[in-house]
Amino acid sequence: MSAGVLFDAPGPKARRRHMILTGVGVLLLAAVLWVVYKRLDDKGQFTAAMWKPFTDPELWKEYILPGLVGTLKAAFAGMIGATIFGVIFAMARMSQIKPLSWAAGVIVEFGRAIPVLLMMLFLYGALTRGGAEDIHAFIATVTALVIYNGSVVAEVIRSGVDQLPKGQREAGVAIGLTDSQTLRSILLPQAVTAMLPTLISQLVVILKDTALGYQVQYGEMLYKGKNASTIFANIVPTLIVIGTIYILLNYAISKVAVLAEKWLQNRGRAAEGSAQGGGPAGGVTAGVATVGAPGVDLAAHNKTL
Repeated sequence: MSAGVLFDAPGPKARRRHMILTGVGVLLLAAVLWVVYKRLDDKGQFTAAMWKPFTDPELWKEYILPGLVGTLKAAFAGMIGATIFGVIFAMARMSQIKPLSWAAGVIVEFGRAIPVLLMMLFLYGALTRGGAEDIHAFIATVTALVIYNGSVVAEVIRSGVDQLPKGQREAGVAIGLTDSQTLRSILLPQAVTAMLPTLISQLVVILKDTALGYQVQYGEMLYKGKNASTIFANIVPTLIVIGTIYILLNYAISKVAVLAEKWLQNRGRAAEGSAQGGGPAGGVTAGVATVGAPGVDLAAHNKTL
């Protein structure tokens, strides 16, 4: 077994066993789906009458589309807020100032420990003491999403920085950068690029968790869809449509993540290629590469000093 893999390649018997187990799993899944379909069909959930309301523009204009807009608003605000929160608290937690690092650690651990729904309910209750308004539900939903997911993002970034070779930090110190400048200019960009798939998956979590706003009467897709299903008496078809919309949105985010990752990787290769070429940039990078920081364009940092 080579040192670069975690397990040996399966042999003929193992491959046959994997194929058999995969086939059994597919058959079991198909059987479960058939039972679910049959029971729903027996209840008349797939009749034309149940799906006819979706041909009514009023259903889309008054319920589905406003719910989609509400979901996207909360998701967008939560993504931006969680990203800012995560970067700030990741840097604070990695700070050399011990009180700042300790305080940031307490806030991040608190944010990760409290369930999102509990945080939403608490914030909504605190905001509506003087009377409930629509803005209160939005603030409670977004704030809870930002605190929880921002804390997770902070830990992802911190773990990404910790996984970088020590030579990266030493290279920054060698050219005269302070610890904060090294973290901001050298370590963070590499950590974010390396942990991008995990960060994007957390953005998908934010989009899905907007449905928890249903519990504080925020007008997202699930809340609007529930109101629509009460009027048109087709709750199962409505949930199927809403679930399909969520799948399409999450798929779109995943595709954007793949494109962003490829763009960052290509840009990194281009920067590395230019740094390894002739001229001052190549000389600086080559000199620092012995410290253990290959691929970092330190000439750009020298210009900022």
